[in-house]
Amino acid sequence: MSMAWSIRPARVPPRAAFGELLRTESLIVVRQRSGLIVGIGLPVILMLIFGSIPAFRKAETSLHGLTLLDVYLPVLVAMSMNNLGMFGLPPVLAGYREGGILRRLSTTPLPPSWVLGAQLVINFCEAVASIVIVLVLGVAVFNLRAPQNPGAFVLSVLLTIAALFSIGLWIAAVARTYKAANLISSAFFYPLLFFAGLWVPQPEMPAALRHVSDFTPLGASVQALQSAVEGPFPPASSLLVMAGYALVFGFVAVRTFKWE
Repeated sequence: MSMAWSIRPARVPPRAAFGELLRTESLIVVRQRSGLIVGIGLPVILMLIFGSIPAFRKAETSLHGLTLLDVYLPVLVAMSMNNLGMFGLPPVLAGYREGGILRRLSTTPLPPSWVLGAQLVINFCEAVASIVIVLVLGVAVFNLRAPQNPGAFVLSVLLTIAALFSIGLWIAAVARTYKAANLISSAFFYPLLFFAGLWVPQPEMPAALRHVSDFTPLGASVQALQSAVEGPFPPASSLLVMAGYALVFGFVAVRTFKWE
């Protein structure tokens, strides 16, 4: 992993050093491909699969006149952010700590925190790319409605990213190795997707499960995104849940993150 590093921060100004770091980290992501496949490819593939199933394009009474594809659009948007928050940030940062990269950077003029910043920028860009592709496919190919409240949709996306990336940073803070980060991320990943409605759409969940879903970051995200797609401003409770996760996990991650 450390072999891919080629920047020499002592010979370049701070801004140029961060740009070089960002370029290097981006090349690593492109070469490894796994992050691109999980973060961008998987939600896009699921959109193509779901959209090709005729039953998913029929209006359902139990879904208040929506089709399954209408319901799954915000789920897949949230899924792209969940994938990156759980498997984009934690394993990479934990692997850098395990390999001693963060420790070596602490002895150079380049702050180790810049690695964290570069990873946040890269994963944010991947999340935006995935969301745009999923939306374009849904609207242009499968005749889904574009978000009727774009401002609320963007706000919901930003809060979702903040919540999930904060959880990812916390995992990176407590995991000492690449393998441990993957295991902890998996423990979060599947329950979050379940409560988002990937297996059972939220409107069809039993009342107890739906209530629990409302207080999970991805469940609140899907509820907010669905509302923004249909037009009304998302419920304040959903936005507050995501903001709460972002603040709590972000604070704990900052306080507990170790560079060695």
